[in-house]
This record gives sequence, structure tokens and C-alpha cells, in this order.
Amino acid sequence: MKAIIKFLPIIVLAGLMIAGQNALIAAPLATIAAIIIARFTEHLTFKECQSAAIKSVTNIIVALFILMFAYAMANSFMSTGVGASVINLALKAGITARYIAVVGLLSTAVLSVATGTSWGTFAACAPIFLWLCHIVDPSCTTDGCLLLVTCATAGGACFGDNIGLISDTTIVSSGIQGVEVIDRIRYQGVWSILCLIAAAICFVIAGIVMGLPTTHADTSAVMSTIPDSAMEYLKTERPQAVDLLSQVGTDNAVAMYMIIPLILVIVLAVIGLNTFVCIGSGILSAYILGIPAGTTSFFKGGLQKYLDMCMSGFSDAGSWVVVMMMWVAAFGGIMAAMNAFDPIAKGIVAISRNVRQLMTCNGLLCIIGNAILSDEMAQIVTVGPIIKDIAEENIEASEEDMYRIKLRNATFGDAMGVFGSQLIPWHVYLAFYVGIAANVYPLYKFANTDFIRYNFMAIIAVFSLLILTFTGLDRFIPLFHLPKEPDVQLKKNVKKEDAITA
Repeated sequence: MKAIIKFLPIIVLAGLMIAGQNALIAAPLATIAAIIIARFTEHLTFKECQSAAIKSVTNIIVALFILMFAYAMANSFMSTGVGASVINLALKAGITARYIAVVGLLSTAVLSVATGTSWGTFAACAPIFLWLCHIVDPSCTTDGCLLLVTCATAGGACFGDNIGLISDTTIVSSGIQGVEVIDRIRYQGVWSILCLIAAAICFVIAGIVMGLPTTHADTSAVMSTIPDSAMEYLKTERPQAVDLLSQVGTDNAVAMYMIIPLILVIVLAVIGLNTFVCIGSGILSAYILGIPAGTTSFFKGGLQKYLDMCMSGFSDAGSWVVVMMMWVAAFGGIMAAMNAFDPIAKGIVAISRNVRQLMTCNGLLCIIGNAILSDEMAQIVTVGPIIKDIAEENIEASEEDMYRIKLRNATFGDAMGVFGSQLIPWHVYLAFYVGIAANVYPLYKFANTDFIRYNFMAIIAVFSLLILTFTGLDRFIPLFHLPKEPDVQLKKNVKKEDAITA
């Protein structure tokens, strides 16, 4: 009974999130509930709860600073033409209905890496690719092309949110597990790219099986086909997307060399430079290259305008996501202080015979938490500390091997949060996507399940991660393998061996 009572704050948090409350309301109320329960069950004083909360928040301080810089670079890439250059490059590729889904997948994947946001990427690309789909295939609403493109755009938008240097979920999931963002990106990079390639192949096959048209259409006028009502909606919901779209097309297309800042950031990340250096290089190079491109300037207050835009990124992060993360981290700290998650941890350890099984359970716990909370960030900051403690307290490993365990946990939290959200019909992610799609393309009535049907990217990412972890097949993917036993072992197995030896 006591264990059930300790779990009530989670029910409060999940209930509020499912009811549609903002995390900035749900997290503080859940924290208050946690303090009351901690006092009742463990007799913790308010000061002890406060100390536990502050200690938990302290663990993600570096991640919060990275997040603020990430928002600044996202604003920069949206406004200076870095993001638009990706879309313009895609539009010049020569698109047919049969292959538009693949182009949409790859375009949004690259753009999401540049902007660090799946929501912003989908908001910017949905108007283009949904109406482009309408142009190249007038029967797109009946032959499956529209939903294929919709799922490709949604899945691709999540790619950078899972591996992007400036993605809030990447930064937070890494910070909670105590690993460097750069290490995370290098660790899962090959796996992520393989998932993207596999998804692209699936979309090609689907286009062929569906018998979609192969005739080329003029894509230069795609922007003119987007209704004014759709643009007005985006101005309210995602104004940054409107800034990006204003640089797409033939009349006012931004210079193609504006893609260089994105390439520079990716290269520096692969080399392994500090995260702040990578982000700073993106912000600086976007400004410098934007001067000849006409998207930035030095004179007449141009530099100050750019600095103000970066400051706006700091403000945007601080006004919601940073504050929300601090509250949820505080909530997690109090829950940990009263050992609320012990029954879950003991259950996982009891059914796990080896490290791989335990880690697979961690992955499943993340996807279950995401389904319960219906919010990927809430899942990351709530379940993240649980799987961290499960691994650290029950796996015996060297410092180097334990770091790889932490990298896998960080990947679990992020991938099961971002990609998992695409497979949960009631998730807030899909509600947002449906709202965007329905308003920018009003000729079709979208449903949440429409984003699941052909979402090969999310399906492949979620299931491959679990299967590779459980079977040990991850050893065939460079840099992605878990340490092998007996280099790492469950502590309970070590005790058994010691007892037998004795």
C-alpha cells in the first residue's frame, strides 16, 4: 500500500498532462503532491525535500545552458536562410509523386538537425510538401500519396530532434544520464543514419507498390499554392516557420551557400569538439555568411538586431522549456528521495537475467512512460533518473563501460520519447501535428492515426533499438554496441558466483 501511495504524484502528473494542462502547471502541482506524500510516507521535512529537489536540478544545469544556446542557434538558422537553403535544395531535385515522400523525409531530417526542433521543422515543411504533393498528384487524397508524404515529413522531422546537437530532447536526455552531447551524437550516429536509410527505402518501395505517378511537375510555384489562411495560422502557431518560408522559392530564394553553417556544425560535432564550440560556430558563421547573402548586416543596427535575435532565443528557452525542466527535475529529485521508484527497479532487476535484458526493460519503461505521460519531455525528465539509477545500482562495470551504458540510456530516453510519440495515438505530439496539417492543407481531414500508418522512420527507430539491445546485434553497428558480459554483469549475478565460489 505504501508503494502505491508513493506513486500518486506520478498519477497526478500524468492526469494533468492527459487533461491538457501545460507542463508548467502540471509539474509544480505534481511537485507539491510529491512533497506531501514524502512527508506522509517517509517523514521527510520540507527542507529535506527542498535539498533533494535542488540537487536534482543541479545535475542538469550544464544542459540548461546548452539549451539556451541551442535556441539561439535555432533562431539564427531559421532567419538567416540556413534552414531555407535545405528546402530550396530539395525543390531543385526534380520531384515526382512516387518519390516526394523520400525527398520530404530527407529534407526534414536535415532541416531538423539544423534547427533542433521537430515541431518547428514540421510546421515549416508541411505547407510545402503537402501542397507539393497536391501539385504532382491531384489524386493524392485517395491514392495514399498524401498520407505517405505526411508520415515521411513527420518522421523526418523527428530525426534531428533525436540526434541534433541543438535539440532540447538530445541535450536534456544526455544531461540527465551524465554524458556529453557530442559523445551521444557520435555514439548513435551510425545507427540513426541506418534507420534513416532504411526508412527511405521503405518509402521508395511504398511509392512503387502504390503505383504513384512518375510525371514531373513544376515546383517553382509551390509557395504560391499555399493559402493565405495557412500562412496566417503559422504566424500564430510557429512564427519562425513563416520567416523560413519567406526565403523559399525562386523570386527570393536565399543563397545556397547558407547551408555551410549547418555543415560546419555537423563536421565539428563529428570531430568531437565541445558542444558550446559547435553551437557558437554555427551562430557566428550564419551571421558572417548572411551578410553577403542579404539576410544579416553589420551597419544600421544589423549586428544589434542579430544579437537581439540570439537573446530572444535565450528568452524563449528560459520562458518555458528551462523552467519546465527545472520543475520536473525537482519533482524527480523528491520522488527519488522517498524511493518511490524502488518497486519498479526491483521488478526489472528480478526479471532480468543479464545486462542486455535489464537495458531492454529500461527501453520499454521509457516507451511506457511516454504513453502514460503523453509528453516526450515529461517522460525524459521523469523516467530518465529511474533508468539511470537502475543501471548504476545494479550493473557492475568499469568506468568506461558504465559510460556506454549511460549513453544507451540517454538514447533510450530520447528515441522512445521523440520517435515513440509518433506511435502513440493520444500523444500531444500527434495532436500538434494534426493541428498544423489540418490548417495548412484543409482539403483533407487528418486524424492522429494517419501519422502512424506509414511512419516507417518511427517504427524502424523504436523497434530496431529494442531488438538490437536485446539480441546483441548492435555489435555489428560501429560505435553503438553495449559492453559484453562478463566485462559488465548484473550485481546479483556476481553475488551468486561469489557465493558458489565460497
